[in-house]
Amino acid sequence: MSKRIKLRTLLFGGLFTLFFVILAGRLYYVQVVEASKLLGMAQKMWDTDRVLPARRGAILDRNGAALAIDADAYTVAVLPQIVISKGLESEVSQGLAEALKTSDDPGEVERLRQKIHDRITSRNDSGKYYSEVEIHNEGWKIDSDTAGKVKELIARLQQELKNQKEAAGQKTDKEDENVGIYLRPEQSRFYPGNQLASHLLGYMSKDGKPGMGLEAAYNDVLKGTDGSLSYETDRVGVELPDSKVTYKPAVDGKDLQLTIDKNIQFYLENALRKAYEKYHPNTIIGVAVDPKTMEILGMANLPDFNPNKYWQVQNQKNFINTAIASQYEPGSTFKLVTLAGAVQENLFHPNDTYMSGHIAVPGRVLHDWDTKWGRMTYLDGLKRSSNVAFVKLGYEMLGKERLMDYISRFGFGSKTGIDIPGEVPGVVNMKYDAEFATATYGQGLTVTAIQQVAAYAAIANGGKLMWPHVVKRILDPQTHQPLQTFEPKVVRQVVSPETARKVSGYLEQVVSDQKIGTGRLAYIDGYRVAGKTGTANIVVPGESTYSKDQWVVSFIGYAPVEDPKILVAIIADRPDMGGDWHEGSQVTIPPFRETVIQTLRYMGVPSSSEQSHVVQPEAAQQTTVPDLAGMTPGDAGKQAEKAGFTVVTLGSGSSVLKQYPAAGTLTAPSQRIYIVTQEPGDDVPVPSLKGKSLRDAMEICSLLQISCHASGEGYVADQTLSAGSGARVLELRLLPADQLAAADKTAKADDSRDQARGKASPGTGSTQAKKQQDPSG
Repeated sequence: MSKRIKLRTLLFGGLFTLFFVILAGRLYYVQVVEASKLLGMAQKMWDTDRVLPARRGAILDRNGAALAIDADAYTVAVLPQIVISKGLESEVSQGLAEALKTSDDPGEVERLRQKIHDRITSRNDSGKYYSEVEIHNEGWKIDSDTAGKVKELIARLQQELKNQKEAAGQKTDKEDENVGIYLRPEQSRFYPGNQLASHLLGYMSKDGKPGMGLEAAYNDVLKGTDGSLSYETDRVGVELPDSKVTYKPAVDGKDLQLTIDKNIQFYLENALRKAYEKYHPNTIIGVAVDPKTMEILGMANLPDFNPNKYWQVQNQKNFINTAIASQYEPGSTFKLVTLAGAVQENLFHPNDTYMSGHIAVPGRVLHDWDTKWGRMTYLDGLKRSSNVAFVKLGYEMLGKERLMDYISRFGFGSKTGIDIPGEVPGVVNMKYDAEFATATYGQGLTVTAIQQVAAYAAIANGGKLMWPHVVKRILDPQTHQPLQTFEPKVVRQVVSPETARKVSGYLEQVVSDQKIGTGRLAYIDGYRVAGKTGTANIVVPGESTYSKDQWVVSFIGYAPVEDPKILVAIIADRPDMGGDWHEGSQVTIPPFRETVIQTLRYMGVPSSSEQSHVVQPEAAQQTTVPDLAGMTPGDAGKQAEKAGFTVVTLGSGSSVLKQYPAAGTLTAPSQRIYIVTQEPGDDVPVPSLKGKSLRDAMEICSLLQISCHASGEGYVADQTLSAGSGARVLELRLLPADQLAAADKTAKADDSRDQARGKASPGTGSTQAKKQQDPSG
């Protein structure tokens, strides 16, 4: 018996010893051999890393209006297990289809409903419903308005579940609020103007990659650097009390301020769209620039696209910025180069005569579009756009070498270097005499729209070929101060200022001569306009001959001739003109004219009739506007008073954030300086803008970040402030200077009569009422 007990004790002791040895060995292996590996695995389980996304820089117009910004967005996610457990498959599928639809097409709603239903009821490899599915692409990064519809659906389903339980005599609980739909907060790129300047801006894909345009070209400037937040948590995700926290802040992207003016861009696109819808060209291009600096004020192409919904574009050609990436034979607009060269070389004598109709060159006989004009002056040849006149000027008088020299001087055959991607150089490769002869009137070589615009701007600004550019500044996103500025650059002097002045005068007669001028439709009463039409047959694709009924038509011009403020080019590729190329002017000149008229009014450039009613300050009486940024309102007022200005303070802040006119501007001392002392909001008053030009009024609206709509022309006569879509909107009524003066005179007379009768009150135009409405007093 004792032997069996002893044997049993030895056995248990041995087993225990063996177990202890194995356990000790395992502990040694875990704590020593595998320690670093296991610690790393545990660390991964404990650590929680969060990416802190950087804000992508905004793209702004020249006045600070947003063209592209980061905005709140949401992704729709569905929890199939919850939806199915509550029997909501049909309601959720139908409701989301209605909320996410992009049109009223019943077929689209049904397709989307079926797609969502399939996503909800699909199973994984284990035969189970997925724990979560996202609704792509319709529910991916949706805007706030669409998210609002989804929230309404969630609330409706919650109420229906609650009603069902109450009808069954059951109690409702917190779980009833979960109907299996939720919105995940995201950030997405938003383009407030929709199609506005779409080819310039480009787009951002939903997965955050730049697609084209400035978004792609300046991605390194705009994108910023994501930050991170790392800390340790327990197994259920709660942060540990003594956890190590590592924080790396996000660095926001820089803002990009363009030379584009949002209003001029709108004028241009609106005018182009009318021509596009009427004549249905393959494409139509519009470019508007300041000819003195070659800053692009507007650039548009149709067909275009909405970068907020870029995926809806059916034809990939719609993404091409044809203003810089398409080349074409220019036709008669290219005669500018021949004319400028002939004037510079003293070969163009406007009253000399020649025989029009036909001219023979080695290998070819070239013709005018009308062969019955007979003998006429070279100036009339320009007005009528005679090919023979320009063959004689360019081929016979200038000669091949000098002609080629002027073509190169004006920049044709090479890229302009514009700061947006996709530019092509065009083709200038003449070999034979006939090719040089036809090049004098724009046939046999190809150019781009931006090259043509730069060439005409060189004549408008005194003979200087300027670098075209669309980016004005790179701004710090917090301080809004410039980090880099892109100033206008002179490429070279192509002709003398005197030559440029003469050529402008000749081009003006192409417009002003209402009898034979091919550009006569571009005439604008009260403004001197210079310009030139162009019509070029296109080469039939796959063939070597020119089409007899397909053309590229164009018009390029600028105004006012004496001090050009705006230059606009309109180019239409194969518009439907019923086989009559004479209709080309009807296609291109109306959008040119509409854009120029609206822009000159917006800029406050008075017509000749208005100038007689406006007193212009003498240069000697003008003063430089001081820099008031950062000063207190009191100090700003004193500083401005020293320079002879009066300050109007907008806001109740303690220091000046912005001012208009900008520091360094040369203006008359009678000009008021508006200073903003707090971030724009509903509590910042809007001053009276009566008597101001539309440009000044728009600048002040931009300063206050409010929308401004104008009707009429001339100067501000009255204004109405209202709220629209959550934002303040200022409606302005404009009157010409003489009508405004007459209205003021009548108002003062009425006010004097009311005061004499003792009827003046704050509501009837009294001084007190005016002071309440106008902080400037």
